[in-house]
Amino acid sequence: MTDRDRLSVRQICFMLICYNAVTKLLLYPAFMAAEAGNALIFPALFDLALQTAVVWATAYLSSRTGKSLYALAEGALGRVAAKVVYALLGAYFLFCAVVPLVEQQNFIHDAFYETILSLGMFLPVFAFLFYAGIKPLKDVGAFADVCMPVFVVSIGIIWVMTAGQGDYSHLLPILRQPAGVLGRGIIYSFYRFSESAFVLIFMGNFTYRKGDAAKMTLSYALGGMIVAATMAMFYAVYGPLARTRTFAIINSTLFFPATEYLGRIDLIAAYALDIVVLFALALHVQAFTHCMCKVFGRTDINYVFSGAANVLLLAVVLLVHNKYSPLQQIAAGWFFIPVALFSYALPLAAWLLPRGNRGRTLSRGGRKCLARAEFNGGGASQTSAKSGRGARDDGKRATARPQIAGGEEDAGKKRAKKAKEGV
Repeated sequence: MTDRDRLSVRQICFMLICYNAVTKLLLYPAFMAAEAGNALIFPALFDLALQTAVVWATAYLSSRTGKSLYALAEGALGRVAAKVVYALLGAYFLFCAVVPLVEQQNFIHDAFYETILSLGMFLPVFAFLFYAGIKPLKDVGAFADVCMPVFVVSIGIIWVMTAGQGDYSHLLPILRQPAGVLGRGIIYSFYRFSESAFVLIFMGNFTYRKGDAAKMTLSYALGGMIVAATMAMFYAVYGPLARTRTFAIINSTLFFPATEYLGRIDLIAAYALDIVVLFALALHVQAFTHCMCKVFGRTDINYVFSGAANVLLLAVVLLVHNKYSPLQQIAAGWFFIPVALFSYALPLAAWLLPRGNRGRTLSRGGRKCLARAEFNGGGASQTSAKSGRGARDDGKRATARPQIAGGEEDAGKKRAKKAKEGV
């Protein structure tokens, strides 16, 4: 794989910031307000800290080996086991897309098309997801380069319109909720933070340099902190009523004074954020397609895998249409199990796989010194090679001289013998 086909660390960091944040800004704040009250940000921060540590461990593993997860599993467990791991991981990516996808469907209906059948308006989303799913991983990074500035501008507009409209005393006193409430909030929030599985897929598909693990870890933590700050501002605006106000990114801006004269200008930012959500969902389909291509050893039929993923997601949307509340309760109560397996246990288990030769991670100055040493060593080896060839030539000439002298002596004896016979 050439550098042109690889992801850059910048693109991975962008994904860990904006995709991590944007999928948690729709219904997650209202749900946590219902479960944890004014302490809604603390379960989120606790789960964020856990997942950030796993993201660091997974990213740092890339500095110990240049191999992908598939190559590590194949070398340690065999090809069949590696295919099984990737098949399960691909299914897990689709599993993680279910809740954000259904949330986006509800968001589009409630925020933009209140009088139009939402399912019909939502079907074009699957056409985009199919198209995005057949793109290689390098295009995933290109999508992130586009989404990052859109996300920054949009969330900035929403923060400006929200920050000054709330009463932050609603968040006090801190941690007044019982320990049982906080513990339940941590469990219910657990499945929301699962992005280390994507870092597993990125292994072997980017060039690791010193400090990249820290960059990715800080990026993921920043995305989570954006979510926590948005949740705090949302609760400051509505207080105990926050549990009844779904879709925080459009409800927390209602009291901005300029909306009385300019209308719902905040919906422009909401439209832009919804586009970023769409690309975040596309990442799940792209990861599934990547895994299935590895399992079957073919990239020429990636459209089959992308189509199958979208058919499955469409079936889920049809199944839970207008039934989001039961899905949310099931997700909160049970989805932490697969998340614990694939976003916590699997990344940590990858450290136990034999990695072969451990690569060294050098700074830029270290790489220059190494290149200079190799250059000087190459010159010395060329000089020694030339000296060796010269010594061999001298040796050949030295051994040739006695042979020539011996030949001349034999010729003289033969001439003397012929002269005696003639006499």
